[in-house]
Formats: sequence, C-alpha cells, structure tokens
Amino acid sequence: RCQKKRNHFPIIALVFFLLIVASIFYNELSIQQIQETESKDDHKGTDHDHQPSASLNRTLRKGPPVILDRFSTCKSTVKYSGRKPRWVVDTPEIDGRRGSVEQCDVFSGKWVIDNTSYPLYNGSGCPYMSDQLACQKHGRLDLGYQYWRWQPNNCNLKRWNVTEMWEKLRGKRLMFVGDSLNRGQWISMLCLLQSVIPVEKKSITLNAPLTIFRAEEYNATVEFLWAPLLVESNSDDPVNHRLDARIMRPDSVLKHASQWEHADILVFNSYLWWRQGPVKLLWSNEKNGVCEEIDGLGGMELAMEAWANWISSNVDPMKKQVFFVTMGREWEPGNEGNCYDEKTPIEDEGYWGSGSDLPTMRMVDKVLSRLGSKVSVLNITQLSEYRKDGHPSIYRKFWETLSPEVLAKPTSYSDCTHWCLPGVPD
Repeated sequence: RCQKKRNHFPIIALVFFLLIVASIFYNELSIQQIQETESKDDHKGTDHDHQPSASLNRTLRKGPPVILDRFSTCKSTVKYSGRKPRWVVDTPEIDGRRGSVEQCDVFSGKWVIDNTSYPLYNGSGCPYMSDQLACQKHGRLDLGYQYWRWQPNNCNLKRWNVTEMWEKLRGKRLMFVGDSLNRGQWISMLCLLQSVIPVEKKSITLNAPLTIFRAEEYNATVEFLWAPLLVESNSDDPVNHRLDARIMRPDSVLKHASQWEHADILVFNSYLWWRQGPVKLLWSNEKNGVCEEIDGLGGMELAMEAWANWISSNVDPMKKQVFFVTMGREWEPGNEGNCYDEKTPIEDEGYWGSGSDLPTMRMVDKVLSRLGSKVSVLNITQLSEYRKDGHPSIYRKFWETLSPEVLAKPTSYSDCTHWCLPGVPD
C-alpha cells in the first residue's frame, strides 16, 4: 500500500506543472488581446462614430495626458468643432421633482431685519476669515448688512444650532467644490461651526487645492476643493490662477472627482469663471497640443455635462448628498450693476435683476433636470440679487496696488461679486 501511494506523487506533480504552464499561456494571450485593442483604439481616436465607452477608454489609454497647470500652453488654436465628450449620456429624471421634497419653497421670501439673532458670529473672532471678505476689518462702517435674516414666505427656517449641526456631521466629510464664491460659503460654514471646538481638537490644512478643517471629537471634516471649472484646467492652482488664457480638458473630471468622491455631503458651484471670455479646450487624446476655442457658455455646458455624467454614474442618493448652488449676480439698471455705497437690500419681492444670465440659467436647469433626486438645487439667485448691500465693494484687501486714478473712481474697483462676512452666505 505504501508503495502505491508513493507512485502517485510524480503524477500529481506533472498535473500541477501542466496547470501552471496553461495559466501562463492564457495570461500571455490576454495581454496580447489587450495590446491589439489598444492599437485599434489609437487608430480610431479621430473617429467620433466608433469611440469606446468612457471606462474602456480610461482602461486602455497607454498613459494619462500631461496634467494641466498654469504653465500649460496651446501650440495652436482652432475653432470649436462641435465635438462632445464621448461618454456623456442623457439619463432619465429619477422622480418628478428635482431636489428638496419640502412642501415649503425656502427660496421664495424676503430679507427682514433681525438685530437680536444676527450676526451669528463675530467676524474678528473667526480665525479662518478671509481678507477678501472681512469688510468691517477693512474699513466698512455701516454694519447694517450683518443684521438681515432670510424669511421664506410660507414657513420658517430652523434657528441655527451649532452643536446640533456638529452631531449631523459626526463621522462625515462635508466638502464644498468650486470657485471663490463657494470658498466664501465654506469660510462662512467654518465661522459658524468652529467656536465650540477646543483649539487642541481642531486643525486645518491651508494653501492646498483641497483645504481641510478637522474636528477631532466629532471625527468630522469641513473641506474646500478649488475647482473653478469643475473639470481639469490650467487654473486649478488655488493661489496662482490668474491667467490670460484659460485651458480646460472638457472630458476629464477624474482629477477632481478623485478628491471629492469619498465625501458624504458635496456642495458644488460653477459660474463666475465662465463669464471671462472664451475658453480653450484641450482634449485628453490630443497629441499635438492643438486647442479648440469656445465661448464661455459653451465651455460651461461641456464642463457641466462631464460633472453630471460623474454624478449620474457614481452617486447613490441614499449614501451621498449632493447640492448645486445657482448663480447670484447684478441688480437694478439705475446703478449700472455696481454695489458701491449701497447700504440696504432691494425690497421689491417681485424684483428680478437685469444682470441675470437667462441662457446660462436655462442650460444649467437642462443639465440638472437629468439628475433627478441625485442633486438638490440651492436656488440662491433671486434671494442673493436682493442683497446689493452685502458685497465687499471697496472694503477688502487688494493684492495689487491701485493707482490714484483708479482710487478716485471707487465704482471701477468695487468687488460686487463676493459677499461680506458675517453676511449673506451665513
């Protein structure tokens, strides 16, 4: 019996050896098939009718395109050809109503004076205040803008409770994504939240594309990701982004998405940077550095579609909350859209600002309508347009030196885009 058992060992070893050899041949064949597919994909790079899906394209691409930064340039520029990102698809609306299921429209109402509850914090007592938004610090004496509270027509907003908010954020990541307007919203949230966190229990990372405030005892973070165009661009440096020519990759949202995909609550915005003239498009598979040029609205639509495609494919509303903040803009034809020396809000509840960009609003609504309940819309356009008094105007830090001629005309350098804090964003 022992002799028979010993005779089986060479047979088992041979079978095992044959299995290993077969496995090696199978893997070699698979690698060869992938390489052949890559070669075919390279030849089809300009064939818009036979392009692979996004996930397949990302898998088979031989290497990622060079990251755009402020030193990136276009070797040449041609007119936009009408090309669309290959993976943008229309998704059906998930439910009949987008966003909040509240019966009361919290965005329809008026501003009322409330000098009992407001301001909700002292600006000088917030260590994260930006010099761009600290209007009182930079000489603004009329402080009435701090005492207005938004009052919806048919319901009441719950009174702010900082500890209750921290309990809602316990164990979560809240992230604001976008441009300097959303950064102001993030700073507002920090100033509202930070006072109850002991100094030794909070920390912050600064001057990075992703800035993170951490509250240890709640295991929570409140973060801001600088992504003014939503997609990858040469303006993604949070400090050095004032460039003569803006270049973006309309088919590349993954750089930023890799940062925001793990957040539990996301608040997006995009608008301001699309109003600064044409933008250049550098597609991910462009090998010769040739850019296409498109107007701001067209560029924003391409970026919004890329963002919406990611939301549609990656967001489970039961696990992740996503908000999109609409634009706020100018007001009243009589003052030529300038906020200098404005001290009170517009009181006409039916007012609709002359500066409202209706084509942009229609485009954003079209894109958001495809996402159903995956995105809640924070429609702040009208309520913010009432607040012509709430902007920094001349009461902010200016990084450039202003000439005497410019200083003599305050309306020429008034900041009528951002908001004083404490103020409207709170």
